[in-house]
Amino acid sequence: MTGARGKGAVKNTTTSLKPADDRKVGKRKATVDGSTVRKAKKERKANKDPNKPKRPPSAFFVFLAEFRTTFKKENPDVKAVSAVGRAAGEKWKSMSEEDKAPYEAKAQKRKGDYEKQMKDYHKKQGTSANGVADDEDAEEANDEENEATGEDDDVDDDDED
Repeated sequence: MTGARGKGAVKNTTTSLKPADDRKVGKRKATVDGSTVRKAKKERKANKDPNKPKRPPSAFFVFLAEFRTTFKKENPDVKAVSAVGRAAGEKWKSMSEEDKAPYEAKAQKRKGDYEKQMKDYHKKQGTSANGVADDEDAEEANDEENEATGEDDDVDDDDED
């Protein structure tokens, strides 16, 4: 009798797998239509301004630009971008803070140049994308910075009474 139960259990497990397969198929049917998602992404990308300055590279990317030229001279047969990136990442991790300092200084300089370019860009725009004048936009940016740092200029001093 125990043998019959064993065979019966095997049959039950195979039949119990079918509902699980049906559940997987059901999940596939319930997915969102991919065309609507793609359209939304394309619309977001279309809103970028080609005249807007590019963000400055980080210290690592400044290092990577220089490292890429030396790596290609030393290893002309290596064509994979991933190999260059991997080698650069390993070298960057092994570098001391003093070795990284010149790249960080260059990155800071480029960041300062970027900030100047962004100020000029906003002046040329006249108004921001939402139609708010630059003066109001600057005040909003100040308010956001104050909230982030915990400062609050708009607090009334009536609490002292």
